[in-house]
Amino acid sequence: MTPLAIGFLSLGGLLVLLALRVHVGIALGAVSLLGMAAIRGPNAAIAAVADLPYQFVAHWTLSAVPLFLLMGAIVFHTGLTASLYSAARNWLNFLPGGLAIATNAAGAGFAAVSGSSLATAAAIGRIAIPEMLKAKYDPGLTAAVVAASGTIGSLIPPSILLVIYGTFTEQPIGMLLIAGILPGLLTAAVYTVLILVRCIADPKLAPRTHEHIAWSTKWASLREVWPVPVLFLAVVVSIYAGIATATEAAAVGAFVALLIAIFQRRLSRVALYRSVMEAVSSTGSIFFVAMGAILLTRLLALSGIPYWMVEQLNASEIEPLVFILGVSVIYLILGMFLDPIGLMLVTLPVLYPLFKAMNMDLIWVGILVIKYLEIGLLTPPVGLNVYVVKGVAGDRISIGAIFKGVTWFLLAEVVVLTLLISFPAISLWLPSMIMN
Repeated sequence: MTPLAIGFLSLGGLLVLLALRVHVGIALGAVSLLGMAAIRGPNAAIAAVADLPYQFVAHWTLSAVPLFLLMGAIVFHTGLTASLYSAARNWLNFLPGGLAIATNAAGAGFAAVSGSSLATAAAIGRIAIPEMLKAKYDPGLTAAVVAASGTIGSLIPPSILLVIYGTFTEQPIGMLLIAGILPGLLTAAVYTVLILVRCIADPKLAPRTHEHIAWSTKWASLREVWPVPVLFLAVVVSIYAGIATATEAAAVGAFVALLIAIFQRRLSRVALYRSVMEAVSSTGSIFFVAMGAILLTRLLALSGIPYWMVEQLNASEIEPLVFILGVSVIYLILGMFLDPIGLMLVTLPVLYPLFKAMNMDLIWVGILVIKYLEIGLLTPPVGLNVYVVKGVAGDRISIGAIFKGVTWFLLAEVVVLTLLISFPAISLWLPSMIMN
């Protein structure tokens, strides 16, 4: 059997294992090990397993992952979420669907200091869902806006997914993080318009509360959320101004989060312990999948699949737009069944050489890939953000109602994707300012 045939057979085996719900890291590692043994022999496979995973996870830039996770965990466990939602609620409650819009705004704000979509959905959901249900909001809208706003955490820096993408594709992580700002804000803006339009068209979705909130209360609530812009600026400005690399900026963010928690007297021993353990646990889970992905990359290189696919792509003379649309379909389908990190690390070894062969801007491609992963967090049957929100809501909201409500936000994502594909400058303008 030729190396090329072994490579395709290995990819088929990988899909079967994933369909059987085998852990992504185990599936990647097992398929890669067996495939390399079939092509080069057992000794070569063992040597790769002994060397490649360490080389990848010991990469300097990946140290940003545990640091960003620690920063988000400290913010969550020291109670900033409640202050953030309260401020958004006080300022936006007068709008149609004001609580839902406040939830969306709080989600975007928390995303700027958490780096995790799941953490954002869980943190905001614990506070926003009871408030909206108490105000007689439609249960589907209530849960869907929490699930959807959580996805913004994948784009607005710090973004764990962008750090992993940058490390894997050898793109400057600082540029990627800056590139995610405008698409993240665009997503939040489109969500806001969607909520407004729906609540104006059907007031029963979100009954007006007519609650009068004094200006003194509004300004007082803003004083409670000053850590959010401070943390965001500590990370973004240090990168944008060239003061720190992305990895150094992650350390700055974690340190500033720690100082803020101490200054506000919210950092108990329990909170610090939980923050550290959560960061360690999440880092281990992410790195385990990443090690399997780097082994798959070596298997594909040995089999010659990337070179074969590039040849086929050049021979077909396919247009870049058609190719991107095809990639979109692949991600949307696989996103229904795989978690975001697993999906990215399964697909990048195959698609990355094709992106390069078509001379696509890999910063722009990275933003599109993260958008695809965001959508996967909302689509059935896996839709991790949906299940996180279901766990928070309990028996108060059915899973069917959540998926039905999320459908509207998936339509909004189509609008955002169309804009990002049609106007790459949305993603590339801020990074280009750094280059200049």
